[in-house]
Amino acid sequence: MKKNPVKAALQAGEPQVGTWLSFGNVFATRLMARVGFPWLTIDMEHSAIDWEQASLLFAAIADAGCVPLVRVPKGDHTHIKRVLDAGAMGIVVPMVDTVEEAKTAIAAAKYPPVGNRSLGGGQHSINFDATAGEYFQQANDEILVVLQTESPQGVENAEEIYSLPGVDAIFIGPVDLRAQMRTPDGVDPSPEAHEEMMQRVLAMGKQVGTPVGLHVQTVEDVEQRIAEGWQFLAIGSELKMMITEAQRIVGALSESRETADLARY
Repeated sequence: MKKNPVKAALQAGEPQVGTWLSFGNVFATRLMARVGFPWLTIDMEHSAIDWEQASLLFAAIADAGCVPLVRVPKGDHTHIKRVLDAGAMGIVVPMVDTVEEAKTAIAAAKYPPVGNRSLGGGQHSINFDATAGEYFQQANDEILVVLQTESPQGVENAEEIYSLPGVDAIFIGPVDLRAQMRTPDGVDPSPEAHEEMMQRVLAMGKQVGTPVGLHVQTVEDVEQRIAEGWQFLAIGSELKMMITEAQRIVGALSESRETADLARY
């Protein structure tokens, strides 16, 4: 059975930088899977991707030699079971604020006796180049479980959550964390307070030995965060990359036309 290289790399202390996918398009996903990212996360929390689409995307990523991950809409048994049975090699679970929520997600990703994931299906084993029997025996060791810390409550419970067996990495969504830190009258936290909260997550991850990461937007951000000790990093998304490059081209064309117009005078 094929191993999960991203899980192994994180366990070895090596940074892993991937990106987010939200289009739900197989052609675009096949192209992105061959760019060179070690992992790609299909975002089923904030996109209109359905179950059948997701299974095709997981297959396209796995067939390219990349690791397909998925952010589930909710960290419950049903959502986690379905994405793993559809062929995802790992899950990203949003809004994990309590130890109980973390335990529920971990159990759903593991077969008995470790967890309560039910046995069945055939798509999952194909992406691991394995038989169903091999998958049932070895999946617990290869499925990557990433829990998201996105609130002050999650940060307060960080030590207990990050210390749980089966937590492979922690991931911050900076935008949601900022929103959850707003005062009752809707005022955002200062940049300094927001950064301090994220650094608390990093420090706790280092303390208990659990890799931590976050979503960033630039290569410079990636380099800075890796230097600080963050390991599981997402840079932008295919949507962000497309729009940013399109805007750059349109801007360059506008400047070119303006220069040409000025040259007439």
